[in-house]
Order: sequence, then C-alpha cells, then structure tokens
Amino acid sequence: MKDRKLTAPEMGRLTPDEYRSRPESGTVMVLDNVRSAYNVGSAFRSCDAFGVDRVYLCGICAVPPSNEIHKTALGAEESVPWQHCDSTLEAVASLKAAGYTVVSVEQTEKSIKLTTSGVGRSEAVEGGSTPDRRKYAFIFGNEVEGVQQSVVDASDFCLEIPQHGTKHSLNVAVTVGIVLFALTSPAR
Repeated sequence: MKDRKLTAPEMGRLTPDEYRSRPESGTVMVLDNVRSAYNVGSAFRSCDAFGVDRVYLCGICAVPPSNEIHKTALGAEESVPWQHCDSTLEAVASLKAAGYTVVSVEQTEKSIKLTTSGVGRSEAVEGGSTPDRRKYAFIFGNEVEGVQQSVVDASDFCLEIPQHGTKHSLNVAVTVGIVLFALTSPAR
C-alpha cells in the first residue's frame, strides 16, 4: 500500500457536542435567500469543517430538519448551531449590534479581492499584516440574484473571489468553501 487512507477515528474529529462547546472562532455565516436545500446542506458541511460558530438561514432558505439538507450536510446541521431569520436585513442588524463586521461576498464596484497567496484572515479581509481579532459575519447570496442590493448596502464591505473564465459566478456552496478555506488558512 503506497499511502493508507486514515479511518474516521484516526482523524480525531469532534463530536457534535464537542463542536458546540469549543471556543468561538468569531466567524458566522449568513445565507441570503438560498433556495436549494442541497446548497444549504453543503454550506453547513463547510461551516463545520472550518469551525464557523453559527449559520443564519434567512428568508426562503430551507431549514433543518430536511432530508435534502442532511444528504449534503452529512449531519453537520446537528453540530453547527443555526437560526432562521425572516429577512437578511434583520440578521445584519442583529449581528452589527453584537459587534460583527458584516461582509457580503459579492462582486461590486468596491469589493476587495480574495487572494490565493498569503491568504490569512487579516490579509483577505483588511489587507493588513497583524492578526485580526474582530468578529465577522459573511453573507452568501441567492443562486440567481446573489446578495440582495439592500444587504450589500447594509454591509461594512464586500469580498470578491477573482474569476478568469466566461462565467460571472460560482455555485453558492462552492463559494462558501473557497471563502472559508481562504480565511482560515495560515499565510503561505
């Protein structure tokens, strides 16, 4: 055998109870009217993998329990705390009042590009070189319309994934994974 795959027990993963009782990372995710329960489930799974504290499911988002969410979340909807808000603006107001910097992941005139070299939370979010201790709420938008303009307007700033092909967007679940990976990875 050239390179044996690790078994689940060898990886030492947290139980759902251990995940919920770990120290907070200061990162939450907001889904703005994401229609597909499969995308919601995939987002939960990425949030679990990258240690997100809470998921806000806003507007028309599917909510657990859901067979479709469970199919892609593989149980992460049971480890990552979540709550539903009738509107994304309601969630934004609540998060700002709790001291979060609100970041819409959207292509705008003034969006900051997420980079792939030397990416760490402070570099990707502020262009700085010192550790960033603030709390962040990242907003990901609807599969067709993206983040609502009113939510972009209420955000502190926007973050954009650079793209080089013919399409102008990525699947929302893919976007969640890219952003969370970039923001939690140590600088290279």
